[in-house]
Amino acid sequence: MYPSGVGRLAELPGVQLIVGMDSLTDTRHISRLEIVDTGRRRRWPDEVKVRIVEESLSGPRLASATARRHGISNQLLFSWRKAYRAGRLGAPAGFVPAMIVPEPHESGTGPGCGRIEIVSANGRRVLVDNDVEVEALLRIVRGLETLP
Repeated sequence: MYPSGVGRLAELPGVQLIVGMDSLTDTRHISRLEIVDTGRRRRWPDEVKVRIVEESLSGPRLASATARRHGISNQLLFSWRKAYRAGRLGAPAGFVPAMIVPEPHESGTGPGCGRIEIVSANGRRVLVDNDVEVEALLRIVRGLETLP
């Protein structure tokens, strides 16, 4: 009995449970009592979270249906989606495979590249190699300056 004298205390392995009723409630005899353990949080592996999030993102308006199908709340799914978009869901990214390759040959203008850029008075530009024949280059520049 409780200190108030109302109810009984039933002891199950590792659980104490109030079974009796007081005089103001239904006093029928309880023949069967089930204990449903729903108090613990479920632990979801990151792989499962990623799979559920990707399922919810696979089409429009699938978030609520996906949450119901997996027995989770919409708020939990949306927080997983936010973490997924931010890259915080799942294992931290490891090293990215890299290859060391020789540097490509420069083919632009600038110091040491072997090209010359010539801008004529009317705004025309000519790019030539540094070993161009001067007479041929003069003919080209004169021809460009005569264009309107």
